[in-house]
Amino acid sequence: MSQTSDWPLPSGSIRYLVPQFLRDKLRQHPLSCGLYPISFGNYKEALGHQMQRQDHDDFLLIYCIKGSANLRLKDQYYEVSAGDILLLPPGTDHEYKTKDDDPWSIYWLHLKGEDCHLAADHAGFIKGNYLQKFGTHPKLIQDFDHLIDCRTGGYNVNTFVYAANLIRQILSYIALLQPATASARSSQLNLDTVHALMQENLHTRLDLDTIAKAVNLSKFHFVNKYKELTGMTPIQHFLHLKIERACYLLDITQQSISEISYSLGYEDSYYFSRLFKKVMGIAPTQYRRKQRH
Repeated sequence: MSQTSDWPLPSGSIRYLVPQFLRDKLRQHPLSCGLYPISFGNYKEALGHQMQRQDHDDFLLIYCIKGSANLRLKDQYYEVSAGDILLLPPGTDHEYKTKDDDPWSIYWLHLKGEDCHLAADHAGFIKGNYLQKFGTHPKLIQDFDHLIDCRTGGYNVNTFVYAANLIRQILSYIALLQPATASARSSQLNLDTVHALMQENLHTRLDLDTIAKAVNLSKFHFVNKYKELTGMTPIQHFLHLKIERACYLLDITQQSISEISYSLGYEDSYYFSRLFKKVMGIAPTQYRRKQRH
């Protein structure tokens, strides 16, 4: 097990080590064996906090929400600041030290399991890309707080199976943030602008030229950049938004298929129904019947 720092805890901070017998149970439990916590906590305005590890045998995740620190990864040097996430795999020689004039506040956790590499890759922390800027997100902070609350449930296996799945949720949410983060780093495309425009025009047949113009890109570059960031074309995503809206209307209203089709910019309800079935796997009429049983 990698060493956790043992310097005196600042006021309001938490350091929790999962007992060995409980780690053994988590390693064997089918719902936690792939990824489970070793230790976790939060350090608030951690003046003097520093650590150096050459023999690092688990995964380490640090989420900085305030302040800053200096970081060394092997022979490369970085500055960690608020909104940065560090995710290190085993065997990564590293050292960090908070800045005396701006001590960091962080959430941290050590984890193990055969799925850790897969989860880290899915979250975008591929080899050599271990420090990334995500910004501060209330949901991430809330999830870390829920993880820390697990320490108050006693040495209950079910509590820590829940903790293990909270960690999966945290890493999955980080993966969900990846396209928006990449977009923020790129001056060429702002996904928030694109998606807001789509939401505002669910009632129309929004075309690529209009969207590309809104973000000051040619249609060709816009489509390529959007697909690079999201894995789908903008038209596919716009269609999915329309189908989501259609499902909502089918659930809560008595509107006919034709009325819903027209409200989403489709004058031909048969064409709309074909699109709906292509996405959902069933026709709108079948969807409505299923939701009412």
